[in-house]
Amino acid sequence: MGLVCSGRCGQDAVGPEPAAHTPTARRTKDKVAAAAASAPHTPNDTADNPEQGVRGEGSGSSGRKHSTEDPAAMPSRTLLVGAEDPDSDQGVGALGLAVNGRNKMNHDLPLTAEDMTGEAVGQYLKAHPEFLESWLMEQVELETLERWMIRRTQRDKQKSLENGTNAAPVILVSSSLSFDSTTTTTNTTTTSATTTTTAASNRASLERVASKIIRKTSLSRWKFCVHADKRKMLQELTSSLYVRPNKPHVLWELTRCISSAVNADGCNLYLADLDTNTLMRYVESKDGEGNTSTWTCPVGSGSWLCGYVASSRQATRVTCPTTDPRFPKGCASAEEQDVHHLLVMAVVQSDGELAAVLELYRRRGGGEAFHTEDEEIVNSYLVWGGIALHYAELYHSMVKQRTLNEFILSVVKSIFQDMVSMDTLIMKVMNFAQKLVNADRASLFLVDSKNKQLYARIFDMGSEFTEDNPPQSQSFKEIRFAIGKGIAGIVAQNGEVLNIPDAYADPRFNRTVDQLTGYVTKSILCMPIFIRGNVIGVMQMVNKASGVFNKEDEESFQMFAIYCGLALHHAKLYDKIRRSEQKYKVALEMMSYHSSCAPLELDMLSREEVPGVLPGVDDYYFCAMNLEDMTKVRHAIYMFVDLFGLSRFDKDCLIRFTLTVKKNYRRVPYHNWTHGFSVANSMYAIIKHNPKSFRPLECLSLFIGSLCHDLDHRGKNNKFMLETESPLAAIYTTSTLEHHHFNQTVTILQQEGHNIFGKLTSTEYKQVLGNIKHCILATDLALFFPNKARLTQLVEDNLFDWDNYDHRMLIEAIAMTACDLCASAKPWEMQAETVKVIFEEFYEQGDAEKAAGKNPIPMMDRTKVNEQAESQVGFLSGICIPCYELLHRLIPNTEPLLDGCKNNLQTWKKIAEEKRKVMKSNSEVEGEEETDTGIEEVNEEEEEEEEGVEALQDIDDECVDGKSGT
Repeated sequence: MGLVCSGRCGQDAVGPEPAAHTPTARRTKDKVAAAAASAPHTPNDTADNPEQGVRGEGSGSSGRKHSTEDPAAMPSRTLLVGAEDPDSDQGVGALGLAVNGRNKMNHDLPLTAEDMTGEAVGQYLKAHPEFLESWLMEQVELETLERWMIRRTQRDKQKSLENGTNAAPVILVSSSLSFDSTTTTTNTTTTSATTTTTAASNRASLERVASKIIRKTSLSRWKFCVHADKRKMLQELTSSLYVRPNKPHVLWELTRCISSAVNADGCNLYLADLDTNTLMRYVESKDGEGNTSTWTCPVGSGSWLCGYVASSRQATRVTCPTTDPRFPKGCASAEEQDVHHLLVMAVVQSDGELAAVLELYRRRGGGEAFHTEDEEIVNSYLVWGGIALHYAELYHSMVKQRTLNEFILSVVKSIFQDMVSMDTLIMKVMNFAQKLVNADRASLFLVDSKNKQLYARIFDMGSEFTEDNPPQSQSFKEIRFAIGKGIAGIVAQNGEVLNIPDAYADPRFNRTVDQLTGYVTKSILCMPIFIRGNVIGVMQMVNKASGVFNKEDEESFQMFAIYCGLALHHAKLYDKIRRSEQKYKVALEMMSYHSSCAPLELDMLSREEVPGVLPGVDDYYFCAMNLEDMTKVRHAIYMFVDLFGLSRFDKDCLIRFTLTVKKNYRRVPYHNWTHGFSVANSMYAIIKHNPKSFRPLECLSLFIGSLCHDLDHRGKNNKFMLETESPLAAIYTTSTLEHHHFNQTVTILQQEGHNIFGKLTSTEYKQVLGNIKHCILATDLALFFPNKARLTQLVEDNLFDWDNYDHRMLIEAIAMTACDLCASAKPWEMQAETVKVIFEEFYEQGDAEKAAGKNPIPMMDRTKVNEQAESQVGFLSGICIPCYELLHRLIPNTEPLLDGCKNNLQTWKKIAEEKRKVMKSNSEVEGEEETDTGIEEVNEEEEEEEEGVEALQDIDDECVDGKSGT
């Protein structure tokens, strides 16, 4: 920086004093300055606006022209800018020119290209700062202004340092250019002093001015030229946040930016550990990998400077921090980094928690102490950095949650997909728990509620064990101890988490295991595992890899413990199911042995030839009551071979299947092997007399379905099964017995050597099985009524089509019901004998209902034998006759079934009438009085009719709940 020239010499306005500046010129300038001082002040006076510098002679507002004193000393050509012409109407600041000593206004003599020199423009801009400001704001880009300001501040700083080094007694000028996004102001203050002082005073003055320039430079860079700096800083933070979005790295980048902004020589970052209430120094390598050093200090006064700031959360500026009683230990890196001046500030998150402590320092001899302006800069950077820190924290939380979710998902998949045994599950749980909290060892204890103990077979699983390297099962030795003993026992008793940072300092810790094994336990995290509000286990993690277990570990494991509880609970259930499965296999093996056909029976029938003809078997009135069980088997095999042949069926397999079916009918009064054979014989007669009504696979399904339709019948109906909460009713909620009959059929087919459909194709096999299920379920009288209604409507509307699959399914269902009720169409002798066994089975169910405290319906009450005839009249007229009539309309050859049922109905009506007469005569004998009006007789007839209706209703209700009269 140098003197400011008046502009007459033709040299630079600002710079070192040139040789052309003669004493005459100086005297001229002094006179002009004196004249300006004596003139009245105006807003444009230099005295009132010293920062605008000297505008040159004639720049005042007095209206006087330049003095011509000593014209010989003036140059031959002088350009004056800013002279005022009193005759001009341009006002103050009009452009006046003096060329070869002549003064002219700009409108009289405009500047030519020859006259438009840099000096002339410079003088004009000095005289018209408002024009300069307006032109800069409108014409120059903001980035260009920033670059100019950076170069200017750097140049001033360099010059000040050079002057300070040379220690030359020169005149110093402090200048600053300040602008923001809306206004730009150029201020130039020139201070001249030409005094000769001692070298010591000059050096002190230079140091003060240099420090002032440095401070102004730092503050100016912050206030005015940091648009580019701030943008660069934010871009760097954004890039860092994207590449490494973690809080320590963001704080480190922020610390470095702040250190550069305040011209610090270096910086330190201390991260806060809220769990231990300590600060840990953070160091980041060149490759961006950060780590926390082993150096720590407690938060609080009386120790280190960073600890004091973390406690007080107040910005602290200090020089030589070694004698302050608030932090007697001073700065941790003072000697290592030659720290002399310090600025230490706390970084506080939006929730009020301490995040870190920033430590900025300047070395001895490297600069002056930190000032308030530096604090302002740091605070402003922390506002921006706080946003980055906030989003880094959010990102960290989301990443942490996503990682935890992925971890738990892998746990769930591993646990529930590979549930082999309890020991395997425990190993998986312990392994996952170890990884979750980064523990060195883990133990899982299960609760034995019966004995009030904790037990474990896999204990203290260390890092040397993995899923690929599990401990050997031979080494498993169960250990047990009482609930309430030791840390795990206390957690099991109280159900509360125990987080022990120092195990040896806790009196509850048992050191015996460490003494025996030589292992040193430092920290322990022990947590309960709940299921349905009860503690079923305790997980104990030992020695976190870095530090101690914190709140974050507790929260992570609490979520993990939920799935652990579910897994352990299901593992126990799985073990029970597996044991039950083994028991079931044993029971099935026993049942298969006892329910399968006897080998002797199989050998005997295998040696026999299937007869070519059995007379009378295809008769609708064929009687099977007098046949032996083995004879019925032979007849069943004959009927099958007669209908389907043996080209696609194996004879031995057919014999074995039929014998096993016989054996799986229970010895109950009615629903036994004789009934099964009779229904199959009735279906055989229908198929035999109407070979084209059903398709081959449908005939096969109808015959096998009829033969097996009551397998393992217990002599009780569906209603009884539901009311007594039978296991079958729990398995099948609708058509309970019918579903069981079909499943028994499938079970027999699945036994070795029993699959009579083994030579069918896959498609045929599926079709036959599906049709057999349809046929067996159709024997439930609860389904008969809707099937009858639908089919009747189709017939009455003349819409029934044999080629329609649904229509054929309906007629198959009606045919199954007709065959199931075939006893009602047999000759009277067979009908009467069958009804006896039917009612015997009903009475047994009634007895069971009475034993259970229930009142059976009259049809099942053995004390009401006289009502059998009435119930049969209602059953035949309400169910059997409508069924056979509908079947006869579609398959006319089934007329014998309808005729036989009608004949039996007439017989039952006669018996019912006789029963009523007997009851009436008995009533007369007992002395019942009669009136001449006959009113009592009419009432008796009405009562008899009502009793018949009630009986029919009872039968209908019973039929809805299950087969009653078959």
